Amino acid sequence: MNAEKLKKMQNEVRIGGKGMPRRKKKIVHTSSAVDDKKLQMSLKKLGVNTIPGIEEVNMIKADGTVIHFNNPKTQASLATNTFAITGHSESKQIADMLPNIISQLGPEGLQHLKKLAQAEAANEEDDDVPELTENFEEVSKKEAENAASPKASEVPVSS
Repeated sequence: MNAEKLKKMQNEVRIGGKGMPRRKKKIVHTSSAVDDKKLQMSLKKLGVNTIPGIEEVNMIKADGTVIHFNNPKTQASLATNTFAITGHSESKQIADMLPNIISQLGPEGLQHLKKLAQAEAANEEDDDVPELTENFEEVSKKEAENAASPKASEVPVSS
């Protein structure tokens, strides 16, 4: 084919009807419902079952943050070692959730909690006022005396 004829044909390509702007590519809008259906089909292939009665799920990260799900939809398949947790999540610090989360912590979580407590104790010690090395009252008295006594250049001369 002729190169000029190809360029002419490319310029005349339309995706829409008459009066529509010319576009180089067709934009395809996908909705999250399609993605959710694909995910559910994949989970169904793995053989997951819904687990009822779970009120909250907490995932503790290594950096001390917790991903907290309240009333999630939980699905699991023990044969494939697959767990799916869906719902609204919040990221919180482990210190904010401490009274309620202690029963959920394993040995690694307790070790991490001890490290956080030690770090906070070290920070509190650093914030203390340093001990005094001089007696500042004596120094301030001397400065006051020096300021009160007139200097030789400031003494008025009477004639």
